[in-house]
Amino acid sequence: MLERKQLKDRMQVTFVLPADTPPGPVSVVGDFNDWQPGTHTLMPRKDGSRAVTVALPGKSVHSFRYLAAGDYWFDEDQADSHDGINSRLHT
Repeated sequence: MLERKQLKDRMQVTFVLPADTPPGPVSVVGDFNDWQPGTHTLMPRKDGSRAVTVALPGKSVHSFRYLAAGDYWFDEDQADSHDGINSRLHT
């Protein structure tokens, strides 16, 4: 799930997943972090989900995917669009 908050000149996007689906550590990897795994690792929240928040420039489009343990890559179902294997986010 994606949670968005419009700020003055950027969009704050929170990437949210259930606590154990998939199991193990998960990070969001995309063009906004040079596709570097572990830069934005989802952390547990009080409600049992896990999340990470990233501030992105406004009026831009970004490609991303999730990377879980065991080199398991997957997409965000609620992304704005998809370009082949990547999820797309329009800020």
